[in-house]
Amino acid sequence: MISAMAVKAYGILISIGDLFLQHLILLVFRLHWGWQFYTTGKAKLVNHSDVAAFFGRLGIPAPSLNAWFVGGLECIGGVLLMIGLMSRPIALLLSVTMAVAYISVEKDREAVLNLFTDPDPFLSAEPFFFLLTALLVLAFGPGYLSLDAFFKKKHYDRDDIEL
Repeated sequence: MISAMAVKAYGILISIGDLFLQHLILLVFRLHWGWQFYTTGKAKLVNHSDVAAFFGRLGIPAPSLNAWFVGGLECIGGVLLMIGLMSRPIALLLSVTMAVAYISVEKDREAVLNLFTDPDPFLSAEPFFFLLTALLVLAFGPGYLSLDAFFKKKHYDRDDIEL
C-alpha cells in the first residue's frame, strides 16, 4: 500500500518536472544568460579595439577578426537564445566560444586542468554560467516556451524531433 503510494507520488513528481519545471528552468536560463550574452557581445562590438588588443595579448590568432566574430556571435546568439530560435546550433557555437574563453585565460585554463581536484575556481570563473547555459540548451533544447517549439508544432506533424 505505502509502496504503491510512493510510486504514484514519484510518478506525479516526474510528470510535474517534465511538463512544467524543465521548460520553466530552461526559459529562465535562456532569458537571463541570453541577455548576458547579448550585453557582453554588444560590449565587445562597441569596444572592438580594446577587445582585439586583449585577444592579441592572449595569443588568439587574427584578434581583430575574432573580436568581431565573438562579439557578433554573443550579441546575436544571446538574442536567439532568449527567443529560443535556432537554439541548438547557437548553443553549440556559444559552447565552443566559452570553451575557448576557458582555455585562453591562464587562470581559467588552470581551473579546467584542476577541475576534479579543486572545482571551485572552475565554478567561479567568469565563463562558467555562460558555458552551463549553452550546454543545457545544447543538451535539452530550448523547451516548449520557445520559437523552435512553435515552429516544430506548426511545420512538423512528427514528435520524433527533439527540441
